[in-house]
Amino acid sequence: MRISNLSTGARILAALALSGAALAFSFPASAQGMMGGVDLTSPAFTKSDLTRAEVQALVAKLKPGEKLDLADKSLNGLDMSKLDLAGVNLSGARLNHTNLSGADLRGAKFDGVWALDANFTGANLSGAHLFGAQFMRAKMDRANLSGARIVGDFSGATMAGADLSGANAAADMKNQSMGLMNAVMRSVDLRGANLSHANFSRANLEFAQLNKADLSGTDLFRADASGADLRGAKLTGANLEGIDLASATIDAAAAKDFSKARNLDRATLEK
Repeated sequence: MRISNLSTGARILAALALSGAALAFSFPASAQGMMGGVDLTSPAFTKSDLTRAEVQALVAKLKPGEKLDLADKSLNGLDMSKLDLAGVNLSGARLNHTNLSGADLRGAKFDGVWALDANFTGANLSGAHLFGAQFMRAKMDRANLSGARIVGDFSGATMAGADLSGANAAADMKNQSMGLMNAVMRSVDLRGANLSHANFSRANLEFAQLNKADLSGTDLFRADASGADLRGAKLTGANLEGIDLASATIDAAAAKDFSKARNLDRATLEK
């Protein structure tokens, strides 16, 4: 079965199955079967069902209070930069290589979205919901993700200068029928990003660049920051209990802040 023929819910399961967005997942047989049917070179993942003009026409037809519904659409490679798409439903959509830079995506639904190599530079995703989302290598520099719910794979993405203040990227501890679902941000560029008062408990931040990031008041309980660069990060009030610092690089002066961290003895301390 091809993923393009699956329901939105099934696509979310398939997206989670392919991503690193879970630790110790125990997939049902149906989810395992979906993995073999995913073809990222198929039209569903490379073409677009709509043109920019058609998207704009749909927006123009919305009545007051209505939100645009683009669930399950293929919008790969489409230029939707700077469009007003606040509250849009993009659940299950394919946005690979799509340009959404500068777009208004406040409160948008990105559950089960495929957005590989997409461009969200400077976009406003405040309050958006990203569950089972595939944002590998996405460009999200200076994007606003404040207050967003983030459970997905962002490996290799760039978020330099992004605003993730108050975001919830913590593992879902209440619903573990499929295992521990969390935010995966391996090798993500978060230099100078604002993560203040965000929840990154048990998030995967392996090899992330967090130089000069604002982590004040951030919950990083048992987050995996092995290999990460935390030099110059603001740590005032951060919960650093159990954070894994194996092979991470931190400021020597900040070692006292990591007294409850795991593998502090394996971190590189720079003066």
